[in-house]
Amino acid sequence: MAEYSRMASGKVTSTGGQTAVVLPFIPDFIEISNQTRAVAASGVTRAWWETDMGQGAAFLTTTSAGPADGTSFITTATGTGFSTIQAGLSLQYGPTFLLGGAGGIAKTSATLLTVTTTANHGLTTGNWVTFSNLYQTSTTGMQQIAGIPFMVTVTGATTFTIDWVGNGSNLTAITTGGLNTLASFKKILYPVLYAPGVAFPWKIDVGTTTTIHCTAPHNYRVGQEVGFRIPSAYGMTQINELPNVTIPGSPKYYYVTSVTDSKTFVINCDSSAFTAFSVNNTFLSFPGLQFAQVVAVGDVNTGGYPYAGAALYPSPTVFNGFTASTSTGVSTINGPAIQGAYYNATFQGFIIGSGVSGTAEDVIYWRAYMHDINYI
Repeated sequence: MAEYSRMASGKVTSTGGQTAVVLPFIPDFIEISNQTRAVAASGVTRAWWETDMGQGAAFLTTTSAGPADGTSFITTATGTGFSTIQAGLSLQYGPTFLLGGAGGIAKTSATLLTVTTTANHGLTTGNWVTFSNLYQTSTTGMQQIAGIPFMVTVTGATTFTIDWVGNGSNLTAITTGGLNTLASFKKILYPVLYAPGVAFPWKIDVGTTTTIHCTAPHNYRVGQEVGFRIPSAYGMTQINELPNVTIPGSPKYYYVTSVTDSKTFVINCDSSAFTAFSVNNTFLSFPGLQFAQVVAVGDVNTGGYPYAGAALYPSPTVFNGFTASTSTGVSTINGPAIQGAYYNATFQGFIIGSGVSGTAEDVIYWRAYMHDINYI
């Protein structure tokens, strides 16, 4: 291996679709072995890629269930194989995806909306999306949620759910017909280029402490200082950072006391006497409507992560749009850092595409190389 070559190896759990691997370099050769598929003797057990094959390509070994030794054959993939990523340099949004004639958005429950698409949406749990043109008629629909980032939970090839007050009386389901022919979403390809960012609450539980439920991962840490910007249409303006009636001229901030999961956290605020928070705004109010927001306003200046055996000051972890888990983020390549501090969360590496990633929870071992000499 030459002086400037790079190589790395590791293990990743498949999302069942596009699965990202973060590296400190852009590989020109990738190979994976799927332990779960090998044990099951079915599906893609091994795959590899060289840069001259082009983005999305792959050679793959597929094993079919049968005798103890299985039956294997080698084929190629196009478009669903391997691709490299440079999140800081890439476009922020994917192409517009129309819900289509058979698509729509249903009011599923008090906590969920279900999105149905006509064609396969190609998303995996953990991806982020944003919607537009959510008209059912000229005066009804779900335009109130257009422009907000949502992390999706995939329930089928043409269905996924998002967190929102799905029984809101001012929301009109998007169904076939009417003005919904342009109802669409875009995938937010790299939603967390810097962290922690702005979070969008859809539900706030009042009490002696206050629980914030967000539409997508907040990437906050215990000890984080946060401020709120709640427009009057949402109620609970008492929690806003300005004005601070106790100390005039000083913003009113709170601290994160616990993190329930990637989209939920608790702050040290007694909101028992506050006005109730509600996202059930009228459809006609959406022009110029500002969204309720939470922003990080201070670092957790503890000097870094506590010592934990070999994990001394690790790189920060973020939920970057490729993380299916709601409790475990992925390491960035930009660390170590003080937890909760603003840091560059851009990343690079490669994506294991849906054609070679097996099924959700498959255990995949990978190796990646960057050669300083590449003859074509």
